[in-house]
Amino acid sequence: MVHELSRQEARRIAVRAQLLDRPRPDDLVDVVRQLTLLQVDLTAAVAPNADLVLWSRLGATAYQSKDLETDLGNQTLVEVFGMIRPREDLALYRADMAVWPGPEPLRDWQEYVRDWIDANRGCRLDILDRLRSDGPLAAREIPDTCVLPWQSSGWTNDKNVMRLLEFMERRGEVATAGRQGRERLWDLAERIYPDDRAVPRDQARHLRDHKRLRSLGIARGKSTEHQIEPNDVAEAGEPAVIEGVRGKWRVDPEQLGRPFEGRTALLSPLDRLVYDRKRMTELFEYEYQLEMYKPVAKRRWGYFALPILHGDRLVGKVDATADHKRGVLRVDAVHQDVPFGKKLSAEVRHEIEDLARFLRLALDLPDE
Repeated sequence: MVHELSRQEARRIAVRAQLLDRPRPDDLVDVVRQLTLLQVDLTAAVAPNADLVLWSRLGATAYQSKDLETDLGNQTLVEVFGMIRPREDLALYRADMAVWPGPEPLRDWQEYVRDWIDANRGCRLDILDRLRSDGPLAAREIPDTCVLPWQSSGWTNDKNVMRLLEFMERRGEVATAGRQGRERLWDLAERIYPDDRAVPRDQARHLRDHKRLRSLGIARGKSTEHQIEPNDVAEAGEPAVIEGVRGKWRVDPEQLGRPFEGRTALLSPLDRLVYDRKRMTELFEYEYQLEMYKPVAKRRWGYFALPILHGDRLVGKVDATADHKRGVLRVDAVHQDVPFGKKLSAEVRHEIEDLARFLRLALDLPDE
């Protein structure tokens, strides 16, 4: 059976799966389990992505940044491959770690990485010995004994220890033990990861697809490949088509036929509701770009504009900046994609005020 959905039904499924409807959740770890991950991005124009995502769901009354630090510190949640995940989900990645950079036949880039690691076997063993005796350590505290430099046209060129640590993380040898400011602290994976038996690769991939669909509600069965976290869900869920949208989708059957009560929320630009820009455009008919890399004169909405969710629609953007030196959350503009009535304007302002409360900053709003 192929489920026939309207765009509105598809949007509501997506919003509900991402815990952006009513009532709000009230438990941080349960939120991460439902979302499956929090992307670690430390851009702090407003707040780091993980904090914004959690605040959008929980609100300032139920969430403070120290709560996430606590759960990472006691390893209820762990950071792996730049994502914060529930500790128990690591069993779904261990089998892939064991064969990384991948089963044969390898692609060209995989062969290059494999050969580079092999050439620097001595440095890799030095890192393991140093972490075993002195870990956790920041990358800058670990001597570089690589014999073959890492070559790249980007910022990672010659960043030998950092690149090796990242590859060793993918191999399951080292893990993030926490952070010291913005720096990751590294330790032996055996000290950080649980002893849960690795789930076989095919079974693990199947379970990850189902978890991903549960968190997204509705997604493509196949889309553009992403190395860390795919946007597609293979054969998870049940087939669906969406009125006015081309192609085939997969839907979480548990989301079908459920009531919907929306609310107003401000989102991180990296929020999973909008992270897949193609899906965002297809379902929400919403125009958005993250403009932090654009010249100021070419920005339409702002350096780190926050999408505004209202019910099952994305209706605008908030151009805001956390100015900690002045102690204010400065709002330069509230862009309305559709005209805001008094009720919606009041709800957006309430969310901005709650964001300022969460950041412990005074509010600097534009003249109305």
